[in-house]
Amino acid sequence: MRFAKIQATGNDFILLEAGEEHDWSSLAETMCHRHLGVGADGLIVIIPSKVADLNMRLFNPDGSEAEACGNGLRCVARYAIDRGLVGDSELTVETLGGMRKVRPHKDIIQVDMGKPVFKASDIPVLIEENLDIMLDYPIVIKGRRLFLTCLSMGNPHAVCFLDELVEDFPLLEMGPEVENHPIFPNRVNFEVANVVGQKKVSARVWERGVGETLSCGTGACAIAVAARLHDYITADVDVSLPGGILTVSWDGVDEVTLRGPAEPVFLGEWPD
Repeated sequence: MRFAKIQATGNDFILLEAGEEHDWSSLAETMCHRHLGVGADGLIVIIPSKVADLNMRLFNPDGSEAEACGNGLRCVARYAIDRGLVGDSELTVETLGGMRKVRPHKDIIQVDMGKPVFKASDIPVLIEENLDIMLDYPIVIKGRRLFLTCLSMGNPHAVCFLDELVEDFPLLEMGPEVENHPIFPNRVNFEVANVVGQKKVSARVWERGVGETLSCGTGACAIAVAARLHDYITADVDVSLPGGILTVSWDGVDEVTLRGPAEPVFLGEWPD
């Protein structure tokens, strides 16, 4: 089974083309293991689509399947272009989170990430009052009160803006607790962020089913949208993550766009 490993601002993925059906969840658990496998933040399976240029399925290292992934989409575009599966102009990719348009610009790849979803039941978040928008919703984790702005970018996110530096926040301790909090029936991706200025935010991400990652495309989008809702930023913002910088644009109404690089790491073969 031939595969490629591609990283996007440190968010690394194993990509392969599906020649036949497999237990992709089990394969993801095995291949993504950092010590006993290839090592990656996820396994992306590229399959033919009847409605788009490609169809991608993303499986987390714990075997769960994710609905959306901005960094993964850019890696899919890089893979498909490099192998001649598509041209080097706009392409469409079918995902569980909906159809996505991808536009390569030399080393930078732009993805239309769709419109954010704010209604609590649609994210989903289980709370007594089905809020139309969740700004600074308080929860208590290990005796600490966190104020979460929740939304969906095709997958659920909870963003917490901090006064302390994100580097000092105990994400490894708090991340699993937020991810698995009872109000999130499908679990949640958790982001902590510092607003540096109107065009820059620093952040760390705890990804559902993965743990802390160097970068997260949908997470960067969720951070930018949440910051815009708070009037912290303007329409365009650079989200600085441990793995690099992602640029996000949102006009407050239409689709969110995500821009950043995607770079091949190596090719390999996995015993089938």
